[in-house]
Amino acid sequence: MKQKIANNLAYSFQPVIDALPSNLKKIILSVSPIILGELEEIRIRQGRPLMVYSRGRDYFLCVDGSVTNHPAKGYCVTAEDIRRTLELISNYSIYAFEEELRNGYITLQGGYRIGLSGRAVLNKEGITTFKHISSFNIRISREILNAASKTIPYVTKGNDVLHTLILSPPQMGKTTLLRDLTRQLSNGFTGFRGIKIGLVDERSEIAGCFQGIPQNDVGIRTDILDGCPKAIGMILLIRSMSPNVIVTDEIGKPEDIIAIEDALNAGITIITTAHSHGLEDARKRPILKSLLDKKVFKRILVLGNSLGTGTLEKVYDGFDGQELLDHPIR
Repeated sequence: MKQKIANNLAYSFQPVIDALPSNLKKIILSVSPIILGELEEIRIRQGRPLMVYSRGRDYFLCVDGSVTNHPAKGYCVTAEDIRRTLELISNYSIYAFEEELRNGYITLQGGYRIGLSGRAVLNKEGITTFKHISSFNIRISREILNAASKTIPYVTKGNDVLHTLILSPPQMGKTTLLRDLTRQLSNGFTGFRGIKIGLVDERSEIAGCFQGIPQNDVGIRTDILDGCPKAIGMILLIRSMSPNVIVTDEIGKPEDIIAIEDALNAGITIITTAHSHGLEDARKRPILKSLLDKKVFKRILVLGNSLGTGTLEKVYDGFDGQELLDHPIR
């Protein structure tokens, strides 16, 4: 019965299972359903123990799928495991994925992103590809419909959408929130008729496009630029798709700020995210401080885990800094 439950859970991310060599697949399918049910990452590193991240912590996996606190007792990933994994995720044609490799990841059907690391091959324009790949980070993407419902009252006013910045440490649910916020604003809901959205999905995490087709539901009025740098993508969308709102994730470069200001000058609303532990932490970062000092955002949302991953901890008015949320909600 336990194995049947684990198999059913694994079926929900079958493209990931299919991308694993048979021996690693067997180990993952033997993992406890409790861990599989909240699985976020599978870490495959040559010469080191096979690991998964779930339920807010990581686990070393043994050959039989059990977990251990001792790295030496875990299954040690081999060079053959790395070679076979690379063949499977690239469908035996790594050259067909060179464009994605420049960004350090490959996207599977279903929107699952596999990050990789190894030796970067450079030219004057930057990274051209990777070789001697030694580790993979397989991220389990999950759609959570209505995850943004708690934030809707703070980022809309009538049928208008407010400029919004979402702050969050890593793995606190900001991509999940951003995805569903895009979907709801695009589709519309009671009292809100739906609007045109341009989504710049630089790392293929929000829409999870596979061969240009979104694997996640980001709404019926959403146009997606997949794998495109944010600064370039925002300008392209303004020129070509006439969005009412531009959504993107993880700003942090000077060129991102220039593109945001261009969008604001064009009368377009911006919804974006940034890595930060909170508003004061954000003010310590020059790029974010510039936007905050200019009072670009009307709403600033802070995510955390006081009530579990994805907790909406704080909501600020971006003009006067007033806190708009009485207590955390999830």
